[in-house]
Order: sequence, then C-alpha cells, then structure tokens
Amino acid sequence: MILYEYPLHERVRTYLRLEQLFKRLSTLSGRTDAIDHHFALASMFETLDVAARADLKSDLLKDLDRQKNLLQAFRGNPAISESVLDDTLTKVDQTFEALSNQNGKAGQALIDNDWLMTIRSRIAIPGGTCEFDLPSYHTWQHAPASVRQSDLADWATSLQPLKRSVNVLLKLMRDTGAPQKVMATGGQFQLNLPQGRAYLLVRLGLDEALGLSPELSGNRLMVSIRLMRQGEDKRSHPTNEDTTMELALCA
Repeated sequence: MILYEYPLHERVRTYLRLEQLFKRLSTLSGRTDAIDHHFALASMFETLDVAARADLKSDLLKDLDRQKNLLQAFRGNPAISESVLDDTLTKVDQTFEALSNQNGKAGQALIDNDWLMTIRSRIAIPGGTCEFDLPSYHTWQHAPASVRQSDLADWATSLQPLKRSVNVLLKLMRDTGAPQKVMATGGQFQLNLPQGRAYLLVRLGLDEALGLSPELSGNRLMVSIRLMRQGEDKRSHPTNEDTTMELALCA
C-alpha cells in the first residue's frame, strides 16, 4: 500500500514540508559520507527557508492548544485509556512549552553563524560549493565522519522544538482519520466534505501493485481524485478503471 497525503490548509502544507525535510536531515546525518553531510546541510538550509514564515510559530502554538482542547474532551470516555490520554496530553504540554520558550525564529543559532550562512548563500548556486569557492568548507568535508556528525547534531539543536511540534501535531491529526474503502469509478472520485467540521488533511492509500498514482485537489468543501497511469511514453495518462482505495479525512 502506497500512502498519499494532501493538505486542505496552507499551514498543514507547511507542516508536511517540514516533516519531509526533518526526515531527510535525520537520514543523511546518520550516514558517514561527506556527500551525505553536504545534502544534510542543504536540507537544514531548506528547513530554515520553510520556517521563515513570520506566523509559523503562532500557528503551531494555536494548533497545539487546539489539539489539547480536543483531547481534554475525551475525559471520562470509557473507550479511551486515561493513562494513554494523560501521556499524550503531557507530550503536547511539553512540546508547547519548549516551542513557546524558544527565543526568536527556529534555527536562529544557524542564522547567527556567519560560516554556515556563507555556505547557505553558495549552496543555492549550481556547483557553488567547490573547493575553490569555499576552501574551509572543503576542509570540513575531509574531517572524520564522527566530527561532521557531531557538528550537524549541534547545529540542528535549535530546530528541535520546531521538529517536535510538527511531529506531534501531524501524528495527532493523522490519528483522527479512520481509513474507509471507497471506489474510484472510471478512475475518478469526488467527495463533498461533511460540514460542521474543519478537515485539514486527506490520506489516500493505493495498492502499489496497481501501478497507479493520484492527482488530488481539494478545499474545505470537497475532495477530488483522478487516477493516472504511466504509459510507455513515460507520461502520466488518466485511467478509466474502477479502483478501490482507502480514504481517511483528518481534522
């Protein structure tokens, strides 16, 4: 099963992009080759670009508070484990506090590092980090892998409150959606979203053996899906097959 996600709100789009960048950064930092650590730094700089939104911190804090209030409503529900609920609320509170207490923007310590910002300005230029452009960076790439990994971990520290906030929010959001079987008739599916609840994320599961990929679009009122298949010309073409999918709406 291949899982596809589509955000129904701009701030959720930002959260998903940050999650992808943090996953990439973690994977690349754990490797030992200098080229992997080069792209780990590139991922770190991309994270700074995405996190540069002035209202990102306030959006995260508001969403954490909203999720806390939603969780509190489950108090006394016999179907909900009180211990699990308490652990989740504690995690939300700790995440909220860590983000709230962080001074300045996420990654401010990176922005204040002139050496890193020099690399950042050059890394966006094709081939801009050659040894003749950045000899000190070339030297760093020849340091032992353990040294580079330690540096990357130190530099990423100022991004941790942001990372934890995004991870906690997306997990809570995804947990609200129960997958249901739906049918794309003739390769197309459209759903009018129930009113009275603000859905933020669509999750779509497709059997990978089908060789299909979805084109998703949506807003607060509806979700539309068109299934595509790659042809021999290596281009995507609409399919007219009736296809079963798993769909979850997350709030």
